[in-house]
Formats: sequence, structure tokens, C-alpha cells
Amino acid sequence: MTLRTRIDDGWATTRFVVLGFGTAGYACADSLLQAGAEHVAVLDDRDNEGLREKAQILEVLGAKVTLGPGSTAELPKEVDVVVTSPGVPPHAPLLAQAAEREVPIWSEIELAWRLRDPANAAPWLCLTGTNGKTTTVQMLTAMLTAAGHRAVAAGNVGLPLLEAVMDPEPYDVIAVELSSYQLHFTHSMSAHSAAVLNLAPDHVDWHGSMDAYAKDKGRIYENCQVACVYNAADPATEQLVMDADVIEGCRAIGFTLGTPGLSMVGLVDDLLVDRAFVEQRATSALELATIDDVNPPAPHNVANALAAAALARAFGVPATAVRDGLRGFRPDKHRIAHVADVAGVNYVDDSKATNPHAAQASLLAYEHVVWIAGGQAKGATFDELVIAARERLRAVVLLGQDKAVIAEALERHAPDVPRIVIEATDTGAMEIVVGEAAKLAQVGDTVLLAPGCASWDMFANYGARGDAFAEAVRRLGDN
Repeated sequence: MTLRTRIDDGWATTRFVVLGFGTAGYACADSLLQAGAEHVAVLDDRDNEGLREKAQILEVLGAKVTLGPGSTAELPKEVDVVVTSPGVPPHAPLLAQAAEREVPIWSEIELAWRLRDPANAAPWLCLTGTNGKTTTVQMLTAMLTAAGHRAVAAGNVGLPLLEAVMDPEPYDVIAVELSSYQLHFTHSMSAHSAAVLNLAPDHVDWHGSMDAYAKDKGRIYENCQVACVYNAADPATEQLVMDADVIEGCRAIGFTLGTPGLSMVGLVDDLLVDRAFVEQRATSALELATIDDVNPPAPHNVANALAAAALARAFGVPATAVRDGLRGFRPDKHRIAHVADVAGVNYVDDSKATNPHAAQASLLAYEHVVWIAGGQAKGATFDELVIAARERLRAVVLLGQDKAVIAEALERHAPDVPRIVIEATDTGAMEIVVGEAAKLAQVGDTVLLAPGCASWDMFANYGARGDAFAEAVRRLGDN
């Protein structure tokens, strides 16, 4: 009996191995048990009190959980499917063994797709990209909600996708954020519509190459039904659409910060307009919103809004709901968030800018910037960013493990820009950083925390880094 037949006949006899016992692994194992699977083994090399408590719950339900060093070294002999947690690289020993034995490997997204109830399944509007995913999927959800749909943001943000598809009260539509990790082992998903916002080097160590990273992002377009949305300013995203095997009739829809061509959304003066989903698109465009409806109206965030609008319009959302969704939307913390104005200087927290591509987008949103940067560069380079932003840089304050990488790029391409290197790495380092930035800033400038790097060398996460920045700015204002 083939695996496909066994799964179609029910989940009971299929032998599943779940690799990883974090949030995703637990959700996968729990969902399989709820679906009637009787053979679920969970493996994780970690072992702590929290994992053991979760293991007890699943074992009561019938799973077998193995924790501790060496637990994932060898693939069990009797297994039909491996369900892997995001972040486990393809070259991990157990996954390599599964590939060699031709055992199917599913992501949590693949599992969620297969667990959908075909009779009541909500369409998926999916998006990915190097930067802007979370903001865009939240904008999209706001537009869908404004149109009266029962919608939810899920996947790499918001509600776990498995919870969304197994909700006893079905959603009308699900806005799905997907990472390259999640897409790598996703094979059968067929999104209603999908978007790739942008492509820039990131997680190359996990994927093995930039080409492999891009290919995994492009999986989002496979089997797409209605619209493949691409970034007209990033030709690589359009190429992914061209390379995809889609459902007949699926359209390529571009978004642009310029005047839109046919089958695109874009800008005309200060208006966001649609030339893709209107009957008279050959000769006219439909107003969706104004730039002032986008919060904040930084260029890269306007691009996010246009991508969200394209997906919403593909689903039939009226223009008024696009506008109302944008007007009511507020971005999460640490995403180009205004902190305070102190002595005529604007302080902005974009701690979420954890790679050069995201940091560059932030820098180009302001005319004169004192840039706070540094952390763990993850192998990234900063030459392109410095060349693009050097005319806007008033000064630079550097901190963190890979500050020298950024300093060297500045020396090569912007040697006249003043820079200060902070050696402190303790919890008070950010106060020193903000103090030095304040000395360098002039009235009308923006002091921008857009590190271009991960935070783990000094902070628990990018949120903790942004909070430290905001607190330091508040103390500055109290002085």
C-alpha cells in the first residue's frame, strides 16, 4: 500500500517521526494525534524540565517522545513520514538519512495543508520575502477584516498555522507568512494567491547558497491558483514567477513604487492605485488609498502596503476595505517605530532590521541620519548599503560582535562620515550608544537604530535590543 493511499484512507497506520520538540514540533505532534495518527515518535537532542512536561502530555495521548543528546542521530527503521521543525537544516543527520532512504519529509506547513478539511478549507493568501513579511501579512489581515471576512494571520507570525486549519469554526481566509525554512520542505501547497516581497542574501549558511535560498522562496508560487504577486523593483522575484508551475489561468501581478503598468498596482502621485483587478485596466486605474493612509509612510512600507493590496484585491476585497485596513493598521514594535523627539532630533527604533537589506530600506527613508548599527552580521557584507546610503549619513555609532565589518565598509566607501565604535557589551552599552548618537545629531536629524545584524551577541532578541534603545532615549529626554 503506498503512503499516499494510506494517508488518504486515514492517518492511523502511518508511522510519523517529528524532528524537534519546540513550539512547532509540539504543535505538529499534537495535531497528528488529533487527526487520528497512532504512531507518532518525537525526537529532540535537548532535554530540560519544560520539554519533559510537554512530553508527558503527548505520551498520555499516545506519542513516544525521546529527548537528550543523540536522540536525533539515527532515523528509526520503521517510518513513513518525517515532519521537521523549521530551522533544522536539510543536512542534519536524520534528514539526510531520510532523503537517502526516500522517506518523505514534510514541513509543518505541508502537514497543515494536508490536514485541511477539503469541504470547509479556507483559502490561503501566502507571502514571503527577505524583509517586510510580518508587516505585510498584518496589513493584509487588516484589509480582509475590513472587508468583513473572518481572517487571521498565521504561519511564521500570529496564530500557528496548524491551529488555524484545525479550528472548529473555519476561517473565511488565512493570511500566511512563510519563511524560507518552512518552504523548503513544503511540496503540495496550492495557495489562492502568493507574493514574494524581495530577495536579498540571508540564511545562506542554512540553504547552502543564494540560489538555493531563492529557489526555496519561489516554492510559494508552485500550484498558485489566482495571482502570483512580484516586486517590479526586484527582477529576481519576477523570475521566480516565470519559473513556477502554476494552475492554468493564474496571473502575474507586479507591485511598484512607480506608475503601474498593465496588471500591476503602484503609485500615481500620492495615490495607491490598481491596474490589475479592474475591468478597464488597459486605460484606467482604481484608487485604493493614499500614501498618508500608510503608517509609517516610508517607501519600503508603502511597497509592503501595495503587496498586501495586490493579494487582497486578488481575493476580491473592495478598494474601500484596502483603504480602511491601512488606516486602522499599526505596525508591531521595533519596526521603524517613532520613539521620541528630543532637542529637535527624531529617534526611531527599527531593531527588526536584522540584515543589511532591511537596514538599507530604513536608512533611505530619512534625509539625514545618525545610524546605530552592529551585532552579529551572519556573514553579510555592508558595501552595497553604505554606497546607497552614504549621502544620508551624518554619522555612525557601532556596537556588537561584528562592528568591524561595518566599519571596514564605511572606510572603503564613506571615509569622511564620522563614526564612533563602542566597545562596551554589558547591559549599559545602549545608553552609551544613544548618548554618543545624540552628540553627533543636529536639529532635524534622525537617530536610527537599524542594526543590519542579529542581536544575540548582546541581547536576548531584537525586541530586547529595541527596548534598551527606547529606554535610553527616554532617559536622554529626562536629562
